[in-house]
Amino acid sequence: MNIAVLCPNLVGDAVMATPTFRALKNGFPTARLIAVIRPSLLPVLEGTPWFDQVIAYNPRSKSRAERTPAIAWRLRSERCQLAVFMPNSFRVAWLAFLAGIPRRVGYERYGRGLLLTDRLQEPRDQAGRRLPTPIVGTYLELARRLGCPVDSAKLELATTPDDEFAADRAYRELGLSLDQPVVCLNTGGAYGPAKSWPEEHFAELARRLVDERGASVLVLCGPAERSAARGIVARAGRSRVVCLADQPVSLGLTKACVRRSALLVTTDSGPRHFAAAFDTPVLTLFGPTHIAWTRTQHPRAWHMLHSVPCGPCQRPTCLEGHHRCLRDLTPDRVFLAAARLLEMGSFNRLGRGQAGFGVV
Repeated sequence: MNIAVLCPNLVGDAVMATPTFRALKNGFPTARLIAVIRPSLLPVLEGTPWFDQVIAYNPRSKSRAERTPAIAWRLRSERCQLAVFMPNSFRVAWLAFLAGIPRRVGYERYGRGLLLTDRLQEPRDQAGRRLPTPIVGTYLELARRLGCPVDSAKLELATTPDDEFAADRAYRELGLSLDQPVVCLNTGGAYGPAKSWPEEHFAELARRLVDERGASVLVLCGPAERSAARGIVARAGRSRVVCLADQPVSLGLTKACVRRSALLVTTDSGPRHFAAAFDTPVLTLFGPTHIAWTRTQHPRAWHMLHSVPCGPCQRPTCLEGHHRCLRDLTPDRVFLAAARLLEMGSFNRLGRGQAGFGVV
């Protein structure tokens, strides 16, 4: 039996889907699982054991081999008997229909109900509005519909030898040590600027982590955040505050750095879920987004939110123009929470906290 799994389109969502990947593999142990995933997200799943084949799919790719007609033909040639949809788009349902896959399982949204053989409904209130529910659980319902046993909702990832080699090189070039705690800061997010905590706040936090906690600070970044990472380092003005901006950045390098860190302080963006997958303590700074959508069962995760009358608005940019939900979340408050997390965890040579503590 061949099963096509249409994977999520965002980094964080792909990580939150890992319990479902695990459940599908356990539920169909003799089947071939084929991941259909955006090329940019391939590094997220590298090293994990669930998929027998991975197909890169980008409907807007410059390469015809990655676009819908070619991928539909490939799936048809694989003679898949089942397709599981994680994205809620019409396009992925149309892709599976074109591929001639007889059983197609997903949530009924965006007018694609007729293309599904198994239709799931998302929780809604009496007015018909979607209720904020954890995406992890929403994905797991797909596996349950197929009769797959669900062992847990724990996120799971792996790093490859190349990922660890890249992290070792970055540590060496930046003067970081595996024998000292390193706090990672993550500023980025593809969602939009409304999720961003101000650079000057990150810089003050980094400075206090060095001066008052004796930690080293590593500012993570992707290609689009290099300038912001350099700005935080410059504003912090401490030799033990460094960044990845001059390294060959990748999702694999970010995974390896988060895995070995003592703490991750991050906006509500994809890499926060790397911490849950690697059991790394994480402090997430929420602004416009609703915590309930992306809550996981990670016992080392703390959330911070500055309540404002207009939030959470779920908007990529602040319509009010003040961005108070994150701007008024002060570095002092975040530092006190980060310091407490560092105190509650014990440090080993991989920089991982060992003590368990509850979600707030």
